[in-house]
Amino acid sequence: MTAKNALNEIKRNLDRHVGEKILLRANGGRRKTIERTGVLEETYPSVFVIKLDQENSFKRVSYSYADILTETVELMVCKDEGQVRVTLSQGHDA
Repeated sequence: MTAKNALNEIKRNLDRHVGEKILLRANGGRRKTIERTGVLEETYPSVFVIKLDQENSFKRVSYSYADILTETVELMVCKDEGQVRVTLSQGHDA
């Protein structure tokens, strides 16, 4: 699979989860991992936006689909039956 096809597949996977609660794990630099929850707000051709849950305010962050491909960012969709990791290989799950 080419990189472009892989990125398109990741975008399609995320498109199915717009509006759902997400657990985000991202590389914060200097061996720090940032873990936050929020809502997958929108997907665009090159990036996706997450509206983070914060005390008393909201903040938006955006990442590229390549961040998921390179595992710089991990997304877990929070569902009633548990968490589902968003990856390249889950594209054909229900």
